[in-house]
Amino acid sequence: MDGEALKLRTQLARPDVSAEEAKRVLSVEYDLSGALTELGSQQDRNYRVDTEDGRFVLKICRMEYARVELEAQNAALHHLGATAGAPKVPAVIPARNGEDIVVAIVRDVPYQFRLLTYLDGTPLTRRKHLPAQTVAELGDLAGRLASALKGLDHPGLERELQWDLQRAGPVALQLLQTMTDVDLRKRVAEAMVAAMRRVQPLMPELRVQAIHQDVTDDNVVSRVEGGRLVPEGVIDFGDVLKGWLVAELAVTCASLLHHADGDPFFILPAVQAFHAAFPLTDVELEALWPLIVARAGILVASTEQQLEIDPDNAYVRGNAAHEREILDVALSVPFALMEQAIRRTVGKGAAPTVPLTAGRLLPDIEPSRVGIVDLSLLGPHLPADRWHYEDTEALLLQSAARAAGTSATRYGEFRLTETRLLQARSPATFALHVDLCLHGQTAVHAPFAGHLGRRGDKMVLSTDGLHLHLHGIEQAAEGAIEAGAPIGVVSGDPPALGFIRVQLSTEAEIDPPPFATASQAEAWRALCPSPAQMLGFDCDAPLPAAGELLQRRQRHFARPQKNYYRQPPQIERGWKEHLFDVEGRAYLDMVNNVTIVGHGHPRLSAAVGRQWSLLNTNSRFHYASVAEFSERLAELAPDGLDTVFLVNSGSEANDLAIRLAWAHSGARHILSLLEAYHGWTVASDAVSTSIADNPQALTTRPDWVHPVVSPNTYRGPFRGEGSTVDYVRAVTEKLEELDENRVGLAGFICEAVYGNAGGIPLPPGYLQAVYAMVRKRGGVCIADEVQVGYGRLGHYFWGFEEQGVVPDIITVAKGMGNGHPLGAVITRREIAEALEKEGYFFSSSGGSPVSSVVGLTVLDILHDEALQENARTVGDHLKARLQALGERFPLVGAVHGMGLYLGVEFVRDRETLEPATQETAAICNRLLELGVIMQPTGDHLNVLKIKPPLCLSRESADFFAEMLGRVLEEGW
Repeated sequence: MDGEALKLRTQLARPDVSAEEAKRVLSVEYDLSGALTELGSQQDRNYRVDTEDGRFVLKICRMEYARVELEAQNAALHHLGATAGAPKVPAVIPARNGEDIVVAIVRDVPYQFRLLTYLDGTPLTRRKHLPAQTVAELGDLAGRLASALKGLDHPGLERELQWDLQRAGPVALQLLQTMTDVDLRKRVAEAMVAAMRRVQPLMPELRVQAIHQDVTDDNVVSRVEGGRLVPEGVIDFGDVLKGWLVAELAVTCASLLHHADGDPFFILPAVQAFHAAFPLTDVELEALWPLIVARAGILVASTEQQLEIDPDNAYVRGNAAHEREILDVALSVPFALMEQAIRRTVGKGAAPTVPLTAGRLLPDIEPSRVGIVDLSLLGPHLPADRWHYEDTEALLLQSAARAAGTSATRYGEFRLTETRLLQARSPATFALHVDLCLHGQTAVHAPFAGHLGRRGDKMVLSTDGLHLHLHGIEQAAEGAIEAGAPIGVVSGDPPALGFIRVQLSTEAEIDPPPFATASQAEAWRALCPSPAQMLGFDCDAPLPAAGELLQRRQRHFARPQKNYYRQPPQIERGWKEHLFDVEGRAYLDMVNNVTIVGHGHPRLSAAVGRQWSLLNTNSRFHYASVAEFSERLAELAPDGLDTVFLVNSGSEANDLAIRLAWAHSGARHILSLLEAYHGWTVASDAVSTSIADNPQALTTRPDWVHPVVSPNTYRGPFRGEGSTVDYVRAVTEKLEELDENRVGLAGFICEAVYGNAGGIPLPPGYLQAVYAMVRKRGGVCIADEVQVGYGRLGHYFWGFEEQGVVPDIITVAKGMGNGHPLGAVITRREIAEALEKEGYFFSSSGGSPVSSVVGLTVLDILHDEALQENARTVGDHLKARLQALGERFPLVGAVHGMGLYLGVEFVRDRETLEPATQETAAICNRLLELGVIMQPTGDHLNVLKIKPPLCLSRESADFFAEMLGRVLEEGW
């Protein structure tokens, strides 16, 4: 086909064949009838056909496309259908005359018709976000398809097509001539020139074979598995031809860029998987990114032209926005960076090298007297409350320079000072440069010979393969310069201090950024190596090794002690409701009910430090803080509950409460609720029946534990507020059974709000009725407030207040120590003293001086910072935001709880309440990517357990609601 013919074909509209006309052809030629639904296409017209015999696709093509080309498509389908390991593809259905292709005339115009089986599944394009695993599976599918097509040969594969990246240059030239948007035309033209300039010298070594050429998110069908899409089949072979093998992957990767949230590195799992299925050569790896850019340019230019020809084509118009996004992402990074990233992801990246330099950049400074300023997450120079101020870096450098004469930051350091709170994207925190603070007018010399020139506000010294970028230089003379020659001085007049920034680049055309994101750090390091050699001192920061650390944890830390997430970030610092990993990424902590007053609270830190410096011992010694703390706790409890035990955890508190019930009642048997969790000790585990925490919980309870149906008013057997009488009846029946068996009742334990189920309130009056029945039988009533108490509910300090009852024993822990091991049991004196029949009680660190000071300080902070009130106001606001999401997204079944103990329950069906367990796990993983720590809870693990520090700001609450809304919008 000559250029004019190709040009003509790029300007074709879809066949003008209506559904009724297609039905007639279908009946005559294929003896089929059914309902027709139009499917999207750029230049074909396709209909899905629903018949009693199954689903099919009727494909209608203009006569300008040679029959041999359509025969090649059919040949590819036959070939793949018979090849082991190939992805699923449609099958070709012959017409009544036995032909795979028939010509029929519609309104005096002949068209070519084909019928294929319909592949059921969901196109990936419907999901805005794709997990890395799905991206990798798409790359694997494309690689397996290319491998299966390797042996295919057919005359119709020798064709000229506008999508053939072998012809990207000429096709782009034709398409650009018709574009009316001048700015867009210029942008696409520059992109195409830059891309093809890199590809051209590589063309002779690029392998050629049969390729699909359109393995995109539109043309891959997937099954839903575990709440995500798993690619398994390929459709639309309209672009199959004999082309560059690497173009198969380039097309796939380009289609992924509108799912990438602006990060081109998003494609790397697909590259790695394709390479594993069908290894690429070094030349193909080098050509890959330029071909992705070229594909992006062709997509945008072709769409603009097609809309001029066929403005009513909803399919093309619908793709226009994400094709522009593909181009934007493709042009957001340098070619050299992506080549490095691609090579590294397949294990072919080279370590950065810097040519030996002839001299030092700053020969007048003494390397041994340079003060290195550590701005990393654990840097000793970062004050707890100043890490996020804009001037922190400069002030710390100046302070260190006054002490040492010269100060410097570290290259390759993830700086906490560069992180940003409440951001969906990871910030650029990895330093690709070194900043120095030293005396003004300090001489700066050329470490190597080259050409010195000005670029904006900096000087650049260039030689072959190395470019030195310098900020803060004055009196510099431009032009050729010898190694060791002076090139200027540091700005500033003595004795004032000046600043200079030093950065290297191996690429002449790149203006390197000062910082890189964590995902791009390794590739940027290859292009911007360390300047330590020319500075003359070690300024390189060690890289974090979160993966190795996780392996060490798993090697020695007992496996039953699980961690959040399969690939967890390494969290080493916190501040208020925020957590930070070692790469400087900030996360909103929405799950940490342990840290009730917030992370890194300076008041608590100071109190603990002071007490440690004075005394820490066990509570059998006499000191003031244990008396003061016990008194404060008793004052918080209802009248009559005036006696306090101090322990180390909620599990110990509940264990002790059960022992107190045994001792006081003289009986053994305990009534508890199903779906509850009370701890890990022998006694607290015995009354815990949450199968999410222990899958064997329902079959391994000791005979003294008697669980009753959980009063879950959302998904329990009785629902709504009117269910109280039914749930009370269930307790009555259990108690009557115990009475008949003459079993003495020691007590009843439950949370006043169903914590593990996501904060579901008990039905009104439930505890009043149950407490009365228990006490009538001589039992004590235990309120487990470990998770829901201590002001977290906002509207109440204790959860049992919402039910209008007073328990006999209160257990509390978690938040009362803000992460310090601290728990308490508050009860009546006669119950407490009943334990003396069994001997005295002792906890080595329960109520120690440090523990008591921690507890007192937390109570002071709760009061002084009005955190219970904050839990109420911010919690009510957040709950309203979450309920609004429930009105938009059917997956949200209900929003439970109050204050800052909330639960969002996800269901697949609001009638059957089928739990959306796998979807909930996927949502939590996606929220982590967006900067939110969240975990599932409930027996079905389908509830978001929302229990952040009580200092949660309204802004943070809004960020969480927005990120959850964003995840739900992505296709759940």
